[in-house]
Amino acid sequence: MDLLDWARGPLLAAAIVIFVAGCGWRLWSLLRLPRAQAHGTARHGFGTAAAAQAALRRFSVPAGFSPSSTLVTFNPYLFHIGLAVVFFGYAPHIAFVRRLTGLAWPAAPDAVMYVAAGVTITSLLLALLFRLTDPVLRRISRADDILSWTLTMLPLLTGMAVVGEPSSSLLASHAPVYRVPLAVHLVSLELLLVWFPFGKLMHAFLFLPARMQLATYFGRRGVRA
Repeated sequence: MDLLDWARGPLLAAAIVIFVAGCGWRLWSLLRLPRAQAHGTARHGFGTAAAAQAALRRFSVPAGFSPSSTLVTFNPYLFHIGLAVVFFGYAPHIAFVRRLTGLAWPAAPDAVMYVAAGVTITSLLLALLFRLTDPVLRRISRADDILSWTLTMLPLLTGMAVVGEPSSSLLASHAPVYRVPLAVHLVSLELLLVWFPFGKLMHAFLFLPARMQLATYFGRRGVRA
C-alpha cells in the first residue's frame, strides 16, 4: 500500500469515525449542561420560532455600520459561499461523496470552481491579515484560530495542486492521474476532519443554537432582536 491507498482506506475511515464521534460527543455534552433558571417575568413571549427568526435575521448587515467595515463584514460570506461551491459543486468531490454515501447531484462547470477556489483562498488570506493587523483580533487570537485557519487552507491549496486536467478527464480515468498530490490532498482533508470537533470549526453546528440562545436571552428582557 502506498500513501494514496492509506489515505483512501484506513486513514479516511479513522478520520470519519473521529469526526462523527467527536461532533456527537460535543453536542451531547452541551445538551447535558445544566440549564440556568430564568429569574423574573419575561417581557413578552419569545419561543423557539421567534428565536430562530431573530438569529436568521442577523445574517444581514444591520443598518448604521460604518462603510469602512464593509470588507470585514462581507469577507466571511465570500469565504463560506466559496467553500460551499468548491466542495459541493466540483465533480470529483461529488464522486467522492457518492462513493461514501451513494448521494450525488449535478456538478458546476470547472470554470466556476476555479473562480470559487480563488475567491475562497483570497478570503482566507484576508481573514488572516485582519487577524494579524487588527489590535483587538490579534489580542483575542489563540492557537486554535491559527490551527483552524491552517487546516482549512491546506485542503484548498493541495486541491489546486491536483487540478491539472478537466474534471471530466479525471473522472474518466480508471486510475488516479496524480497519486501523490491526491494522497496529500486527502490527508489534509482528514486532518481537518480530525480537528473539526475539538476546535472553533465546530461553530458550523453551533452557530444557530448559540444565536437562538442569545436572542431568547435578550427577548425575555424586551430587547428587539
